[in-house]
Amino acid sequence: MTASVIGRRYGRALLELAHEAGQESEVRKGLEELLASWTASPELRGIFENPGVGADQRRAILDAVGAKMSLPTLVTNTLKLLADRRRLRHVPELVEAYLELADADAGGLRAEVTTAGDMPESYFAELQKTLAENLGREVTLVKKQDPALIAGVVTKVGDMVFDGSLRSRLRELEDTMLNAETA
Repeated sequence: MTASVIGRRYGRALLELAHEAGQESEVRKGLEELLASWTASPELRGIFENPGVGADQRRAILDAVGAKMSLPTLVTNTLKLLADRRRLRHVPELVEAYLELADADAGGLRAEVTTAGDMPESYFAELQKTLAENLGREVTLVKKQDPALIAGVVTKVGDMVFDGSLRSRLRELEDTMLNAETA
């Protein structure tokens, strides 16, 4: 996922606040847990997308969620700000931006690794090691799955994309065959 302009703006602001408060790791942990809950709970997202839920109710719900998840106050307050501006749908983008910017500040990179199915942890460990050696920086892997790849792996690091998926190979073959027919 690429963070939107809104996600990057809020992510950068939150990172600056976390840095000033010396809470970068606490905010990171809270955001990662929040994203996992946000992604796994359509009910949670539905509450905030429902126009019938008033601003005060949204803030009360966010306070309850923040307390239940033990989120840092900075995270809860950022969520309230997003709620007040009706931008809670940008939570995943904010988290992605925060993590990416925090890694960059620490001299590291994030690599999005999309596989067609389950892969052993040893594969990811070796990939992380290889990327770190070749790029000369610490690399954090963000693992995703997309069965549409059919087989193989697509790795994105910044603007670079390494596409080793069967879907990509089949498209290349199709293009070659179509070009051969027209020649």
